[in-house]
This record gives sequence, C-alpha cells and structure tokens, in this order.
Amino acid sequence: MADTILKPDAKLLDLLVCPVTRAPLRYDEDAQELISDQAGLAYPIRDGIPIMLESEARPLKDA
Repeated sequence: MADTILKPDAKLLDLLVCPVTRAPLRYDEDAQELISDQAGLAYPIRDGIPIMLESEARPLKDA
C-alpha cells in the first residue's frame, strides 16, 4: 500500500505566516513543508496539517 500525501487547503496556505517573523511562507510540495526564507526554517506538514511550531521546524541548510 502506497503512502497517501494529503495536500493542505490552498486557502489555508494563503493565510498562514511564519510564527517567528510573520513573513509569508512558500509551499514545498515535494518536501511537504512550508518554508520561511526570512527565518531560515521549514515547517513540516503532517497528514495535510501544517505544524506551525518553531520547536518542530527544521533549520534550512543555507540559512
């Protein structure tokens, strides 16, 4: 059985901002993450739900 990737709602993504900087986020569909270029963080999306906690974010390598 293949893993099913649930995509977050596009309208929800338009409303979300980085909790650290309040800057807009960009959606990385391949990695299933919301990227904050300003904060240098990637917030995971699990089961179609964005996890918007700084403690759950992954630092970007080039940040």
